[in-house]
Amino acid sequence: MQGRKSFPTVVAARKSDPVRWRRVSFSAPRPPNACPKSLPGCCAKDVERIYLRAMVRRFYSLPSLVALAAFEAAARHLSLTKAAEELNVTPGAISKQVRILEEELGSPLFLRRHRALELTRAGETMAAALREGFERIASTFLQIKSAGGQSSVTIGCTMAMAHLWLMPRMSAFWSSHQDIVVDHVISDQPRGLDRPDIDLRLRYGNGDWPDEMSAKLYDDRIFPVASPDFAREHPVKTIEDLSRLQLLSVEGIDWDWTTWADFMREVGGPDRRLNVRRFNSHVIALQAARSGHGAVLGWASLVTPLIEAGDLVQLTDAEIAAPHSYFVTWSARRPLSTPASILRNWLLALND
Repeated sequence: MQGRKSFPTVVAARKSDPVRWRRVSFSAPRPPNACPKSLPGCCAKDVERIYLRAMVRRFYSLPSLVALAAFEAAARHLSLTKAAEELNVTPGAISKQVRILEEELGSPLFLRRHRALELTRAGETMAAALREGFERIASTFLQIKSAGGQSSVTIGCTMAMAHLWLMPRMSAFWSSHQDIVVDHVISDQPRGLDRPDIDLRLRYGNGDWPDEMSAKLYDDRIFPVASPDFAREHPVKTIEDLSRLQLLSVEGIDWDWTTWADFMREVGGPDRRLNVRRFNSHVIALQAARSGHGAVLGWASLVTPLIEAGDLVQLTDAEIAAPHSYFVTWSARRPLSTPASILRNWLLALND
């Protein structure tokens, strides 16, 4: 037994020298669930926690899983404060865990700028590996968790896409696939859908997103719309007439989104200052237009139901092809589950 540390010895080493404790390897059997009398203040849960952390090291040569989780969150947000909020700890605790990891690696993971973090090359490599590993673990966990009941799939999209395009079509999927539960994640934030628990995403863009596969759903057209009352009060005969109206614009969310300035440039509108009221939500901008507050750019796939219902009208024949398309995307780092594949194929088969 010489050279092997018993649990009481290891715990004492931890209390006196945390760095030295991290290098200890366990060879003793698991202790009983009782506090060693020789270690006042040490409970059975403390001993068990130390044992489990050491076992991870013994079999996988990994550093502290707590430190890895703290670093991954900090790297994803590039912020100690946001990582602390996510993990419900203090920024100081996140900083300490990152330093522990850096000491063990012998290499810095962050460049600490004034009020900002920047990943080093080693940090980028470590962050990518952790992100992929955690996503695979999360995906496997959810698949196993749902295996005992109904199959499930999670799909994410913006509020406008969910409200005006996806939801009106989902009843057909549910009626033909009653064994599949579809969960929805709705977000208008640029990175709000970058979550590992989302299987499928409906995105507007050029089809190229980091670490994602994509398949085109459809192309679209863009034209001005407004409420029937607003259209009667502000007849539009020329692009010049349109440029003088109160315009409602969706800006600041997705830079791929077409603005009024983009639209006017494409249709040959006058080079003049536009009277624009800005929104960071397409759904709210459409509601403002329905309430008669101005004209808004409408994507045909989203506003056609509102036009058919009489809530909006097309103001002019002027329209442009949308510069980007709508896609369904999924992770390139893990295979789709069977339910997710079924939903993806169903979406791609839509012909409306």
